[in-house]
Amino acid sequence: MEKLPIPREEQFKGGAHGERVTARIGSLLGLAFLICFVTGLLSHLIQHPPEWFFWPSRPVWLYRLTQGAHVISGIAAIPLLLAKLWSVFPKLFERPLVKSLPHALERVSILVLSGSAFFELSSGLLNVAQNYPWNFYFPEVHYAVAWVAIGSVVVHVAVKLPIVRRALTRETVPEEQPDTKSAAQPEEQPAKKAEKKPVYGFTRRGFLRTTWIATGVAVLSTAGATVPWLKDVSGLSWKTDKGLQKLPVNRTAVAARVTRTAVDPNWRLSVVTRGGTKQFTLADLRVLPQVSADLPIACVEGWSQMASWRGISFPTLLRAVGAEPGAQVRVSSLDKTGLYGASTLPGEHTADDLTLLALELNGEVLDVDHGYPCRVIAPSRPGVLQTKWVEKLEVL
Repeated sequence: MEKLPIPREEQFKGGAHGERVTARIGSLLGLAFLICFVTGLLSHLIQHPPEWFFWPSRPVWLYRLTQGAHVISGIAAIPLLLAKLWSVFPKLFERPLVKSLPHALERVSILVLSGSAFFELSSGLLNVAQNYPWNFYFPEVHYAVAWVAIGSVVVHVAVKLPIVRRALTRETVPEEQPDTKSAAQPEEQPAKKAEKKPVYGFTRRGFLRTTWIATGVAVLSTAGATVPWLKDVSGLSWKTDKGLQKLPVNRTAVAARVTRTAVDPNWRLSVVTRGGTKQFTLADLRVLPQVSADLPIACVEGWSQMASWRGISFPTLLRAVGAEPGAQVRVSSLDKTGLYGASTLPGEHTADDLTLLALELNGEVLDVDHGYPCRVIAPSRPGVLQTKWVEKLEVL
């Protein structure tokens, strides 16, 4: 078999490999990475808040917006990253491979950037699908590698900024037109035919147009999980309102092993304050003043769904046990096997009348998979912190 020759960098003459194309795609990819990093950092801080961090309870859709932007920008970055890598693909055949120590360091930094970017986008996509083919704790590793990725992006942009600036500010170069001369005119041909070298690539406009279309399709096919008015056109939207009580369920009562304890007639809610512990039966909770609120469940996977909730507001509940609204409250669940069996409500939320200990969902008593006998639903909070199957509240 004849061995195919290894292509050389100069053979890739298509417009898809020019500086201008790389700069334009790279600019959008950098923006997508920045949005993804900032919104992901916010989600991490909400779930693991340091003392200085503050997250408001209003508007109620704020976390829905930021986490939706996190997932959508991550999905948009996938075709953009592939296009960016193809635009610089000829650099793989650059000779010599290493020209100097700075050149070697630049190539290593690009390898780190590519590897961390691929890991972040692929693992994030699998998290969206709730598919975890690994043994590590996803949020922790995803968060750590995000810093490597964004650091690599900053270094890469700093090194390439003069090239990017030159590529984006210069006049547009007309695309090369194919030779229209007929091969049937021997008198116009040179006496000796020059050896033709193969040319690999697409036109600049065609490549950019394909990239924008692929990115748009990727976003539109998935964004309906977060953006309600895109639901009907998002064929790959991974969550719908066709779940129990018109709301999806991530963790069922069976998975949490609470199918018996949650429906036990001897269940009691314990509320612990400095003055002691007070217990409530489900009937006791139903006697307290009830309020209704339309609030979204917004999950870290990017999907969100608005629902109607009814229950006791936390300010009302805290006053009923002699505590002041605005105190931090630790919430514990009957779920003892999961990673999110407890959460802490900050004072901003316990002082908000829209933070509920919910007893009903969409006009019905909570289904056991949705947290029966009661659950927390608070505005502008990640779904993993909306603790289900509540058994104890501790006023801190």
